[in-house]
Amino acid sequence: MENFAKLWQDILKLWARNHTQYLTGALSTIELAVAATFIGCLIGLVCGILQTIPYRKDDPLPKRVVLGIVRAVIRIYVEVFRGTPMILQAVFIFYALPYFSNNALRFGSVNVAAYFVVSINTGAYMAETVRGGILSIDPGQTEGAMAIGMNHVKTMTNVILPQTIKNIIPQIGNNLIINIKDTSVMFIIGYTELFAVHKGVVGATYLYFPSAVVEMAMYLCMTVICSVLLRAWEKKLAGPANFDIATTDTLAHTSGMTTYVEKKEDD
Repeated sequence: MENFAKLWQDILKLWARNHTQYLTGALSTIELAVAATFIGCLIGLVCGILQTIPYRKDDPLPKRVVLGIVRAVIRIYVEVFRGTPMILQAVFIFYALPYFSNNALRFGSVNVAAYFVVSINTGAYMAETVRGGILSIDPGQTEGAMAIGMNHVKTMTNVILPQTIKNIIPQIGNNLIINIKDTSVMFIIGYTELFAVHKGVVGATYLYFPSAVVEMAMYLCMTVICSVLLRAWEKKLAGPANFDIATTDTLAHTSGMTTYVEKKEDD
């Protein structure tokens, strides 16, 4: 019990002295995670659409060649960024560009580099999510849209993508929560987020475990709040559980779509 009491005292001492730094770090974490998830979703949407553009053997050769090259580039991008740790991606992108270009190419600031790394990492995961979401839509809907004269672009924008985006919202939320935690690796290039604040506090106070408890609690609060908000958003998009059919069809009464109540004549 004495150890727990001492731990609680150390936590209160740390929070009283460094709460501003902790909150600033948490805000930086949220900003990076939200912005990078949004940008990554846009990247994944473009890559997912490009991967699902149909082409046949009798299509013009230039179209087949271009689509083949585009799909190969996207596949390499997805495999590289899904198959390597984000911390190494940050090190490579931030330090390799000036190394191989004799400082001709480099990021203007650590913040720009952090946003870039997390965004393209998220985009690699979202590319496969969007591709899978598009392919999960019943092919009959595409055939029906084509049958009424829609081209591929109109079919995608008006029929396929609205359903795809609704279906992949849980995965978007999952990526946001993952990014909230994974942004902690950006300290390796000097980005000041919550984990970097923790390391700074520990260096000044030598209270490693109490600071880790504070940090873990803050990460948990951020992820739980995001989960609750995302589930509320999903529930709102799902609409009511029961739907009433509204129609002005004159045959509705005879077809049983509505109930006809005969007026009683006054006595």
